[in-house]
Amino acid sequence: MYDSDEPQDEAESADLGSEPDSRFRLRRWVRNSGAMVVSMVVHMAAVIVLSLLVIEQKLVPPVQEIVSQVFEEEPERELVKIELENQLTEVTEQTQQVFSSSPIVGAVGASGPQGLVSAPTMDEALLEQVVDSQVTIEGISIEVPSSKALIVEAPDGQIGDARAVVGSYAEALDRVTQEILWMLDKSNVLVVWAFDQSESMKDDQKEIRDRFEHVYDQLGLASKRDQDALETAVISFGAAYVVHTRRPTADRDTIRAAIDEIPNDLSGKEMMCSAVGQAIQTHRQYAQATRRQLAVILVTDESGDRDDNNEMLERAIAEAKSARCKVYVLGREAVFGYPYVHIRWVHPQTKHVHWLPIDRGPETAFVEQLQTDGFHRRYDAHPSGFGPYECSRLGRETGGVFFMLPSVESNLVHGQKRNYELETPYFPDFRARLEVKEEIDDSPLRTALEKVIYDLNPYNPAVRKIIEMKVDFPRDYEPFVRAARAEQAKAIVYLDYLARAEKTVAQLERQRKDEASPRWQANYDLLSAQLVAYQARMYEYGAYLEWFIEHPKTMPRTRPPDLTHVEWDIRTRKEILTGEKVQPYIDRATDMFKQVMADHPGTPWASRAEYELKRGFGVELVPEYDIPHPMPTTNLIPIPKL
Repeated sequence: MYDSDEPQDEAESADLGSEPDSRFRLRRWVRNSGAMVVSMVVHMAAVIVLSLLVIEQKLVPPVQEIVSQVFEEEPERELVKIELENQLTEVTEQTQQVFSSSPIVGAVGASGPQGLVSAPTMDEALLEQVVDSQVTIEGISIEVPSSKALIVEAPDGQIGDARAVVGSYAEALDRVTQEILWMLDKSNVLVVWAFDQSESMKDDQKEIRDRFEHVYDQLGLASKRDQDALETAVISFGAAYVVHTRRPTADRDTIRAAIDEIPNDLSGKEMMCSAVGQAIQTHRQYAQATRRQLAVILVTDESGDRDDNNEMLERAIAEAKSARCKVYVLGREAVFGYPYVHIRWVHPQTKHVHWLPIDRGPETAFVEQLQTDGFHRRYDAHPSGFGPYECSRLGRETGGVFFMLPSVESNLVHGQKRNYELETPYFPDFRARLEVKEEIDDSPLRTALEKVIYDLNPYNPAVRKIIEMKVDFPRDYEPFVRAARAEQAKAIVYLDYLARAEKTVAQLERQRKDEASPRWQANYDLLSAQLVAYQARMYEYGAYLEWFIEHPKTMPRTRPPDLTHVEWDIRTRKEILTGEKVQPYIDRATDMFKQVMADHPGTPWASRAEYELKRGFGVELVPEYDIPHPMPTTNLIPIPKL
């Protein structure tokens, strides 16, 4: 501005001459000042306009985070003690009065204190004299669920299939082959096989090893160039994580040799979720560097270590999603609402029969069924129609598949195969445990059912002393009477709790009608019927022991060729001793079980109700004969942990 104005000013001064005139000097100053003001206004306006402009930033993909927060556990609620009127030494008169079969004094289901039902407890002095049941299993525990637990948020991803029923490993591997073919249509693939190191998995590992040739042939990987499109790594897990392939390979002999190297872990621990996460971490960089899709094929017959599952399940899912890795699980069917199945194992030296527990369930985030069958912890293998919760969720949340092998193993105790016609509303809730627990806590119905289930938890040592009833009694009369009196005393406490639990659950009938989930309606219906049925059976149990004390049976001590009478065992039967006093409970339980079968046909609840009816409501003692068992003094083979 000033450069253009100055020549004009000089010309104007020349025309005016040199005569000083203040008017012309003022005019010149005003003209120059005006230009300066205009320049300032224009520049300020430009600055203001520029400051209002928004420059769009380059978008940066958000970083997924796993956020964890630990809450303090609530102090354990103090159990309300139910005091017995007499100690064990004085219990004879009481049990004769309560359990006398002719005539009956008292009634099943006498009402207890009002309000919330509490877990059964017994006077400590009496507990010291109670003879514990001989049926024990080492190393099993069930934690009462708490909403104050580790919270892990995982990113959303593609939803897979939580339940694909296959009849054999051959069928499962055919399906896996098809999945790999679809992946190979897009790019090269790296498959990581993750094997459970448990002794119970040896046959499964051998079958898969022998079928690798068939899988490669089906994939059409005949030439060396084609084989390089699919590379394989092998890892295994127990208490530790082991990599069996130095680097991923397409060589079939190397793959088979790697499977042969899988050790037999004797710890009984299966750190499954940690192993899946670590397998992905170990191989994802190689997969990315070689431009391969990554998949994990998990082979296990269990649900994994419980503590490891609680801590690492959501982290393993998040790791898989981050690596775009699908997890395919080849596993077994979970027990309906219960963690354990049992494998029959005969000790090669002592010839004793052991039922070894395998943690294979439940199918849900938390147990939703009673853990007792009315006498002791459950030993059934009642199928649920789904795999263990952790395995099913791993497959579903990573876009993979859980392939369920429902075939019954040869040594599975009480193994059975059921084909259910399950509809989606009866499916388990496969959301994260935190979400499931929050919904339970928000529902009075679900909260009450959960409380009854965990109050009757036979894996709680304090509760087990009351509800784990003895089912094998001494052969000789005097020790039999002492054991029977102790069990009758426990039965009195147990009966009182069952009656109060039934009353509490019955008060939730309106909430049951308002419950939106058919699955939880079925949980309510079955548990309600069981509480009534178990009262009838427990009263029969006490009454029959009283009858047997008064009318002891005599049996020969030996039977050919080399059998010896070792004990008396309780068996259920349809015949009852207590007649009209207990018959109303039997009639009501029968109607309730039949209603479960009518309202929930083709489901595990209907199947379980049918099983309860077939058991009958009476009990009897039958003689148990066995062969002599030698007891080696040295080099005794330890009982395996599966």
